[in-house]
Amino acid sequence: MPDALKAAATLADGHLTVVAGIPIPSTSPLFLAIVALHVLAGLVCVVVGAIAMFSPKRRGRHSQFGALYVWGQAAVFVSATALSAMRWAEDQPLFVLGLGAFALALFGRTALRRRWRAWPRLHIAGMGGSYIVLLTAFYVDNGANLPIWRSLPPLTYWLGPAAVGLPIIAYAMLRNPVARAGKLLAGPKR
Repeated sequence: MPDALKAAATLADGHLTVVAGIPIPSTSPLFLAIVALHVLAGLVCVVVGAIAMFSPKRRGRHSQFGALYVWGQAAVFVSATALSAMRWAEDQPLFVLGLGAFALALFGRTALRRRWRAWPRLHIAGMGGSYIVLLTAFYVDNGANLPIWRSLPPLTYWLGPAAVGLPIIAYAMLRNPVARAGKLLAGPKR
């Protein structure tokens, strides 16, 4: 049994549910239902976020899946807030990460919708940053129980997604024709 699973199994109150090798520190039906919603919303975000990233950047698939991503982030944040409220001492960092991921997604979407100055780069940074923070929260919470990840130092859970994602965001900002076009960066005339 991995060390993290052993530690979870020895919780003070002794209540533990294990799903697919990942310990869930409760047997409460309400807590488990919120965890199920949280996991489902997180999976939706990972899938629709990837579809939006790899879709042509125009109305249609990119914008539809981007909107679904923001709504999915809202569900992840609401469920993370509920779970954190139930276990504040243990889940406070996850609440902060959930807040950050949702705030970045809203920032990225708002930059696009309001056409702020330099909106393409702000949109890319906000949405890409949100995706990085979403993955960071997942690995911080579950990395010690995942194959391969459990053999890595815990600092990797915090820095790994950014180490991969930030260069991709920089590349997108430099290579995306809309982000490169100076005349489109000025935003609307006021």
